[in-house]
Amino acid sequence: MDYQLIRSKRKTLSLQINNNAELVVRAPNRLSVKRIEQFIDEKSTWIDLKMRARSNQQLTKPDYKQGEAFLYLGNTYPLNISLDQSTKLDFNGVNFESSAANKAIFLEWYKAKFREIALPRLNYYAQEHQLAYQQVRLKSQKTLWGSCSGVNNINLNYLLVRAPIAIIDYVIVHELAHIKHKNHSKDFWNFVAHMLPNYKASKRWLQDNGHKLKNL
Repeated sequence: MDYQLIRSKRKTLSLQINNNAELVVRAPNRLSVKRIEQFIDEKSTWIDLKMRARSNQQLTKPDYKQGEAFLYLGNTYPLNISLDQSTKLDFNGVNFESSAANKAIFLEWYKAKFREIALPRLNYYAQEHQLAYQQVRLKSQKTLWGSCSGVNNINLNYLLVRAPIAIIDYVIVHELAHIKHKNHSKDFWNFVAHMLPNYKASKRWLQDNGHKLKNL
């Protein structure tokens, strides 16, 4: 699980879900990353509930009406309710078109586009840095952007297709880095920086705007 770590002279660990539905961990200066992540794992149910509640408070859900704007690769495009009777969602580079748009139709379209865009990028970074992963699953998740299991199966949240390409690359690189480092240690972040030198800007963007990507 991604989190923002703030160290200080405090003596105890604390967890906070910020206004962007992101996890903030406050920890003593010398406490190990292993212990911090063990604590996060122990509190995962609480974290999930709080993140869901915070996300639900953030934005008004779309009505899928004429002219309503929807994100794709970091830009917003209006929905045009077409007169033909096709329920298929189309995108012409200027607007989305459908006669009966709804959440399910958008999710199906986003998933297909994410597969088309993200999987070649995943393969590129994996081959470039000699990282072997097993299965790849695309999911729509409330709290995670990606994960890498102990046997190197990778999950990616296909709602990332609503974000700029740089953000997609950051999450891909983040999960690939877990093939080599199964934690968020200094070595892990150094490896992320080796693969993607400007990752901090993307990480910050996702922390600030991630809740918007899930608003469907």
